[in-house]
Amino acid sequence: MKTRFVLAAMAVLMMIGSFAVAENGVTDEEIVLGQSCALTGPAEALGTGMRAGMEAYFDQVNDDGGINGRKIRLITKDDGYEPDRAIDNARELIDGESVFLMIGEVGTPTSKAVVPIIEEAKVPFFGPFTGAEFLRNPYRRYVINVRGSYYQEMEKLVEYLVDQQGMKNIACFYQNDGYGQAGLSGLEKALAKRDLELAATGTYERNTTAVKSGLLKIRKEKPEAVIMVGAYKPCAAFIKLAKKVGMTDTTYCNISFVGTEALRKELGEDGEGCIISQVVRFPWDDSIGLVKEFHQAMKKYQPDAPADFVSLEGYMVAKLFGMAMAEVNGEPTRESFVDTVDRIGTFDLGGVTLQFSDDDHQGMDQVFLTVIKDEEVEEL
Repeated sequence: MKTRFVLAAMAVLMMIGSFAVAENGVTDEEIVLGQSCALTGPAEALGTGMRAGMEAYFDQVNDDGGINGRKIRLITKDDGYEPDRAIDNARELIDGESVFLMIGEVGTPTSKAVVPIIEEAKVPFFGPFTGAEFLRNPYRRYVINVRGSYYQEMEKLVEYLVDQQGMKNIACFYQNDGYGQAGLSGLEKALAKRDLELAATGTYERNTTAVKSGLLKIRKEKPEAVIMVGAYKPCAAFIKLAKKVGMTDTTYCNISFVGTEALRKELGEDGEGCIISQVVRFPWDDSIGLVKEFHQAMKKYQPDAPADFVSLEGYMVAKLFGMAMAEVNGEPTRESFVDTVDRIGTFDLGGVTLQFSDDDHQGMDQVFLTVIKDEEVEEL
């Protein structure tokens, strides 16, 4: 009887141990990750692009045997770029699907809604597609950013417009929520550094293209440039209407979240001269090892998805995850994963280097400028 009791107790302990591993999204066979993003609505190209880039990398790794023998499975849920839906998705992914971490969230308002949930659950929030400052300052252990911040993007745009082009009369058109406010704050900070203030502001509501009232407010001040903080459909609607009402000499600028290729397609010939700041390298420069690898993976695993700035960022986020996960010592846990990112510190993705520490979870600080010319995107 004693032997039977010992064997039964061991079986129970093994079951408990197996459940504990499965509970955080890691089994002997797979690693389960969760993503909430816009797959529908005016920001859908951003969500589908991020997912495509990540899936291309994960499929590539899985074909090579996975990470230390574990295949990666990504569960993506559509939040339509709405905070309430992002909250529901996060809870379902964490509590229902028991994902190892959340990856590739798209948007500031959705990220802001979800961060309290992930911090309470101590689930890493990995590579969100947003440059919002609250994800960077103050430092958050469970938030790991790849891209630079909106503050850095605004500084780069203002440096170009003011310091290089001599402009002083600059307006801002922004989405009326946390994303728009994050960009607006960064722009005001960059202008204040140069003893300047915004000439005018105009807003629109998230997931709409109702831009007319915001345009009319800005038009009255006859700005030399309008810096826009929005998604591609409303920003394109603004630029088209602005040019139609006579603002043809104005320089129009966007930050990276706009979705460069989606914006270019929406604008057509009205995109001429539009400037977009970027937080990843030029995705058609195959002299960069990462970019060449990215195109090979997209062609093989995501042939119907555009290989552009958004999908490149998704690929980078996925590759960073894979590199860090492969270096975790012992049985992977969420805590040991975050510790590994801090311990390794420097990750070379193939000509693009990310750096982390135990008090800095932003991998890149570089910002690049691009411009639309002849309906194509070029480096500025």
